Amino acid sequence: MPYDQSWMGFGLTGALEAGIIVVVAGVVAYGLLHWIGRGQGWSLARELGLAYVAAVLLAGGHDLWNLFYFNYGRLQSLQLLRLRLAEVHDPDNLGLRVVFEFVGAAVGVYLGWLLFARRRPTT
Repeated sequence: MPYDQSWMGFGLTGALEAGIIVVVAGVVAYGLLHWIGRGQGWSLARELGLAYVAAVLLAGGHDLWNLFYFNYGRLQSLQLLRLRLAEVHDPDNLGLRVVFEFVGAAVGVYLGWLLFARRRPTT
């Protein structure tokens, strides 16, 4: 889901901010999918996997698409490349942001599991 990234920092600061956004998305995605999956009889692996994919696609999908497009898309002219690069916030550190989004999704889903589904010892 593309969101306005004009307020985000550049470089490592922007990557950390993007990672934090995906952490929150991972917690919310796991909480929602755990609530749905509990009634459907889903396994823990299905909940974790779907929550991870949902967090990455919802919060980091636009950066992931831009990274894919710039590596594999056919850019026929220099003007088209300039136009596409002007639309991307901080294109120099796009790969770093995507890595932090992947890691942030994993951390967010783990935190969601800790909050919602971890078995707590009974005393």
